[in-house]
Amino acid sequence: MADLLPVIWFVLIAVLWLGFLFLEGFDLGIGILMKTFARDERERRLLLNTIGPVWDGNEVWLVTAAGAMFAAFPLWYASLFSALYLPLTFTLLALILRAVSIEYRGKRGYSQRWVDGWTWCLSGGSLVAAFCVGAMLALTTTGLPLDANGDNTGGAFAWLTPPALIGGVGTVCFSVLHGLLFLTLKTDGSVRRRAHALATRWAPVLVLPLLGWAVLVQVQSDGGVIGWSLTGLAVVAAAYAWMRLRAGGEKSAFLGQSAFLAASIGGIFTTAFPVVLPSTLDPAFDLTIHTASSSDYTLGVMVAVAAVGVPAVLAYQAWSYSVFAKRLTVDHIPPAHTVPVAIRGHASLTP
Repeated sequence: MADLLPVIWFVLIAVLWLGFLFLEGFDLGIGILMKTFARDERERRLLLNTIGPVWDGNEVWLVTAAGAMFAAFPLWYASLFSALYLPLTFTLLALILRAVSIEYRGKRGYSQRWVDGWTWCLSGGSLVAAFCVGAMLALTTTGLPLDANGDNTGGAFAWLTPPALIGGVGTVCFSVLHGLLFLTLKTDGSVRRRAHALATRWAPVLVLPLLGWAVLVQVQSDGGVIGWSLTGLAVVAAAYAWMRLRAGGEKSAFLGQSAFLAASIGGIFTTAFPVVLPSTLDPAFDLTIHTASSSDYTLGVMVAVAAVGVPAVLAYQAWSYSVFAKRLTVDHIPPAHTVPVAIRGHASLTP
């Protein structure tokens, strides 16, 4: 049982990251699309309303995944995030800016400059957060210049590597496509039609970077039968999603895209196992689930907590999505605010 506990937590952490990319993916994608897809303020507010009840809950998966890494594999957590403090800082600042933008952009709805400024912050924060999370996940599967003590020897910008760029771009592209597919399920009317058309046109392109990351890991780590099979399954799932989208099957396309994500991330983590953070200097310096894990007692207690907590969270989120499953249209969004009477009157008295 002692040898099994690190394996259990490696799988659970992979599932937590998968859950974050799945749920936060369409949140970030819709945030990125706020300035480029929506044609006016009512459509932007419609986009925000599709994720309004759930976006903050989806971010819990990021906190839970990072917290699980810290508790189950402290050396993995310490080596990874000490080497990646710059992208980690960018991620936190972007998420903070994104959250503030969502809450504040409507506080002075009568000021177009105010609304536009916060909308740009929302789009930029979503883009930066998606890119940095993807880059960090890519590096944890492709490696960093770590010495025998697990310390980064490459400097502050050692994370700027081709695998990190592929992972970052892959996450951004997936989030945009995921957001478009989510809009086809949550909206109706012209917004739904445009989201469907864009997703159909760009899906074959937007899946390529994430698929490239999965293939890169298989080649670099000499992936076995399971890893390559899952990567092949990802290709099949992406093709199925695109064909269903072309046929008008929006729900099945969304499920196919979700299967594409699950197969890609599953193939990446399966191939990396049991290494949690490779060293590009010497394979002997690789961190594995056994060299980086906490004590058996700690892992055992965490399994007991997770056995209760994870199903409860999943049940709550499933319930919340079922409650807010109704489609929205622009007709549900009231007209934009006008300048309050008191302010107009005050302005008229100004010389």
